[in-house]
Amino acid sequence: MTRYLGDDFLLPPLTPNNTPFFTSGSIQIQFCEDCDHAQQPPDDLCYACQGTRLAFRVMPGTGRVESAVLVHHPVHPMLVERVPYLIAIVSIDGAPGCSVTGNVMGCAPETVEIGAAVRAVFETAEDPKSGQKYLIPQWELAAD
Repeated sequence: MTRYLGDDFLLPPLTPNNTPFFTSGSIQIQFCEDCDHAQQPPDDLCYACQGTRLAFRVMPGTGRVESAVLVHHPVHPMLVERVPYLIAIVSIDGAPGCSVTGNVMGCAPETVEIGAAVRAVFETAEDPKSGQKYLIPQWELAAD
C-alpha cells in the first residue's frame, strides 16, 4: 500500500513501548497485568495502579471515529500536496478508554462522520537508515 502521506514523510522513532504498534501489522494495546487497565500510549507504568507488569494484547483492529478534522492548511511543508486530508481519533474495540490518531483512507474525507465504524489497514514503510520495516496503522470505513 502506498503511504498516505508519502514515502518521504517522517517515520516515528521506535522505542520498546511503541515498536509493537508500528511494526506488528496488528493493533496492539498495552494492558496492565495487575488491574487489567488498557492504556494508549504505552508507558513503563500503569496509569491506573502504577503497576509495572504490562503486556501488549492484539486487538480486533476495529473501532469508531470519535472525532475528526479535515485539514486544509498544511502544518508541514511535506504536506502541501496532501491537503485536504482527514485526521481521526479512533476508539479501539476491546480496549476501553483507548484511542489512537490516524488517517481514514479510501474515501472522500468529507464522508467520514463521528461514530463511523472503521477497521485498521497497514501501510508498509522502511527506515532508509536502519532497514527496519514498519507497518503503520491507518483506517478505512467499515460496515457496521
